[in-house]
Amino acid sequence: MDGLVSVIMPVFNAEETLQRAVASVQAQDYPDWEVILIEDGSSDGSADLCADLAAADPRIQVLHQPRNSGAAAARNSGLKIARGRYIAFLDADDEWLPEKLSCQLAFMQARGAHFSYTGFWRQRGTERHQVRVPERVDRNRLLKGNVIGCLTALYDRAHFGTVEMPALRLRQDFALWLKLLERGEAAHGLDRPLAVHHVQPNSLSAPKGRAIRATWQMYRSHLGLSPIRAGWYLSNHLLRRLLRG
Repeated sequence: MDGLVSVIMPVFNAEETLQRAVASVQAQDYPDWEVILIEDGSSDGSADLCADLAAADPRIQVLHQPRNSGAAAARNSGLKIARGRYIAFLDADDEWLPEKLSCQLAFMQARGAHFSYTGFWRQRGTERHQVRVPERVDRNRLLKGNVIGCLTALYDRAHFGTVEMPALRLRQDFALWLKLLERGEAAHGLDRPLAVHHVQPNSLSAPKGRAIRATWQMYRSHLGLSPIRAGWYLSNHLLRRLLRG
């Protein structure tokens, strides 16, 4: 378990992008990793592609969900069989740069950090925008706006234990970061783009209205915040997102 990174990757109708995502993990200059593909009831050729990838690389294994269960449940299924000390997440339509794990783990070791995140590129078609991140964030600051991209997060299971994503259709990653920071510590940010988030027009969170509603529901229903507190945090969240780009 020492040093092993478990990469949790839900797969749903990702036949066109899955190979790129997996190849970006295989290209890491840090060799100690495993990939867990959770095939989540796809209707395209994703299941066959998952099987082919696992057959070609023993570091890759596949779980099959009996029906489409959503990203949170799929990731939690992967967490149940993960063997790594470190937990990372990568969606099947995103990718990492080759030095992502080596740089981030060295960064964590140098700072004694148990939870970290990095900058990344947000790509729409051929256009790329660099998303910058602050050097640290605690729970109170994170409530005002999620600065942790799911494809960049890395947490130390030897410190936190296995912490699952809350059962939310959207914003489950944001809710997980808040849960990890409940102890009062901070997450540490490496402001260097080490991953690429490919914005898909058909993604669940692509419509801004849907994303805003999901954030509101997380504040109100999941965290149990009052309407006034939830509204204050949401306004901060929207302002920070606007400034962040």
